[in-house]
Amino acid sequence: MAYIRKRGELQWRAEIRKKGLKLVSKTFETKKEADAWASVVESEMVRGVFVDRSESECTTIGDIIDRFTKEFAPFHYRSREDKKEAWRFQCAKLKGKLGQHSLAALDQKLVAGYRDDRQEVVSESTVRKELYMLSKILGFAEMEAGIALPRGNPVMKIRRPSDGRARDRRLTAKEWARFEKECRKSRNIYLWPAVELAVETAMRQGELLGLQWETIDLKRRFALLKETKNGEVRAAPLSPRAIKILKALPRSIDGCILPIERMTLYHVFIAAIKRAKIEDFTFHDLRHEAMSRLAERGDFSVLELSAFSGHKTLQMLKRYTHLQAENLSRKLEVSPMSCREDIIG
Repeated sequence: MAYIRKRGELQWRAEIRKKGLKLVSKTFETKKEADAWASVVESEMVRGVFVDRSESECTTIGDIIDRFTKEFAPFHYRSREDKKEAWRFQCAKLKGKLGQHSLAALDQKLVAGYRDDRQEVVSESTVRKELYMLSKILGFAEMEAGIALPRGNPVMKIRRPSDGRARDRRLTAKEWARFEKECRKSRNIYLWPAVELAVETAMRQGELLGLQWETIDLKRRFALLKETKNGEVRAAPLSPRAIKILKALPRSIDGCILPIERMTLYHVFIAAIKRAKIEDFTFHDLRHEAMSRLAERGDFSVLELSAFSGHKTLQMLKRYTHLQAENLSRKLEVSPMSCREDIIG
């Protein structure tokens, strides 16, 4: 039952008490507004579709982002510094653009407007990641903070930008020759070993830089990777060439195999690329080169390729299956039908 009472000259408070539900109340400037609100809420309660909007109306997106960064993110995201900066940057952008709105006011139109504005400034992939972060924050609001979202999660109801096409840049033989020459000429002695190990192991840049001598088992020929993209420890196989490269490296005092900062490696790599007059090639493209070479050998299954790459799903590895087509065709030279004819004969 609804109770409407006056509180001051310009305040009317509506309260609704129903068995099995907590007290719901809201203050309005006129009695007419209070009566209209109470009528709608009582109708929703009778039909069993009532959602308490009070907390979502008084909680801004900025408020829930602050709670998310303090109560959730530090304990659920990877410890790598670059990854910390990524989610902090995304939260800051979301708070700057949407922070003043209440959770109850957040709808598809508002989120779509954010998407369209950001796409004029940054890439589609960046916008997609920011929208994913917003969805994560709204999930935290519902599941962890217990705040009901009357409109649901609007991120799930709009078109999200594409994740972008996977890069497939590979150097030609001439480009490799020029690139190797410039890497070897670099004053940083770890540039070329880093490039070689990236191609031999298919490790990501962060995984390479996180390698420690204590995590390398040369006898059993594997490296234990503790700094991985998905946060899970995995053992990566080492080729004979990779072992030879490792044995040739000097031992650093701190135990790092490649004692070089991420930004330092980035700068010396880019400098070598520019000197070699190579365009559109990144350090991460070395990982694609490594996986392509493994696939071209034809003696590794997709599951075995995943042991090198560390992918948790096989979807990303499908792009390498076309490289095995020639080798697979050789296996089809003896068809099942011809084998059956041999048996019958």
